[in-house]
Amino acid sequence: MDAENDKILEKIACASMEKCMVRLTRVAAGKWGVAGISVLRRSMEETIRGHAAMTGAAVFFEVKGDYPFASMVIFRPEDIETISRGFLGFSFSKLPGFTQAQELLLSELGNIILNAVISALSNALQRSFLPSAPKCVSGETQYLLEALWSALGEERPNSVVTIMLDLQCDDAITRCEVVAVIPESLELALAAGRRG
Repeated sequence: MDAENDKILEKIACASMEKCMVRLTRVAAGKWGVAGISVLRRSMEETIRGHAAMTGAAVFFEVKGDYPFASMVIFRPEDIETISRGFLGFSFSKLPGFTQAQELLLSELGNIILNAVISALSNALQRSFLPSAPKCVSGETQYLLEALWSALGEERPNSVVTIMLDLQCDDAITRCEVVAVIPESLELALAAGRRG
């Protein structure tokens, strides 16, 4: 798509995350912030190549219908102590694998963040979206991103909105990444709504 459509997506993402970070900071023990936002037209392979080979824990959901899209928040499992302390005010211990409590924590946090994205897109189009229930999965980032793309049922290039979020708690800082895959139909509808 064109640079103006990218700017529209970036503006929507920025506004949604800034509000979300203020709300999270108000209710959490840590300070949340937006570290960066980018919008690029990419294929699944290009997106995967742009990510370091690492293991992550992700919360994702998809929206079906006239304007389908999929979004995901990727957390680093080794940051669970900082994430839990920054969100809940106390730390979960590092354990091999995820406990049910850790999975619930990431699911809730991912749900809050991803709902901010969905809400902003919904408001921009003035229509409601009904996302799937959030799913919490862990694995290599490559496979997490492949799962995100497969939710759309297509592998052609799409606009990929990437938002880097920082959580600072005491002297520790952790970063998570929001990835939203926006197909052309949704991008064109957003552009038409902004211009119309």
